[in-house]
Amino acid sequence: MNKESISSHLLELRTRLIRILIFMGLLSMIGIPFASEIYAFVASPLLDILPQGSTMIATQVTSPFMAPLKLVLFSALLVTMPYLFYEIWMFMSPGLYKNEKSFIAPLMISTILLFSSGVAFAYFVVCPIIFKFFIGVAPESIMVMTDISEYLNFIIKLIFAFGIAFEIPVATFLLIRAGIVQKETLVKARPYLIILFFVIGMLLTPPDIFSQLFLALPMWLLFEVGLLISREK
Repeated sequence: MNKESISSHLLELRTRLIRILIFMGLLSMIGIPFASEIYAFVASPLLDILPQGSTMIATQVTSPFMAPLKLVLFSALLVTMPYLFYEIWMFMSPGLYKNEKSFIAPLMISTILLFSSGVAFAYFVVCPIIFKFFIGVAPESIMVMTDISEYLNFIIKLIFAFGIAFEIPVATFLLIRAGIVQKETLVKARPYLIILFFVIGMLLTPPDIFSQLFLALPMWLLFEVGLLISREK
């Protein structure tokens, strides 16, 4: 590949990255007027189970403005992810053979669907269970009032952790398909990988055993799914 070809590829990559940033910026501007409504939706798993008389609070002067704004930017990033994968696909496709295109396209779709499934699982399943437990074990003398910034940091970390973790079947498939590792090797390494999943769960989720288990166990299951659908080249 000559220098002109490399330059043209870099120029195209820059153009596509600019498009992605513009798309995310537009989504952010559209979302800013609805920042309070978006925050209320994201906070609903906690707000719906708070005891009567309890509410969320802001312990910092700038939190009522910065927390919803930060959430708008995070939401714009999540919505941009499918477009990001599309631009990656369009950048890669000219250099792929026909059989490779038929292989990559379903893989890209699977990546988007799995990431979205991880986000949905974290929000609709994991968060309500975790919040209900922690509020339920609070002493009667304690009124639960969660800081809006702390809640946002908690849920962003949880959602991203689950979104990434749900990509394990794709990662497993690619490792085996590319010949980087043999399927039998992964099968033999299963006990060590299970321990690794629990360590990852501990590192990526908030410091409580329940969110760690909710992440580690699906990772194990998704790894088994990846093995099941994989075959060596």
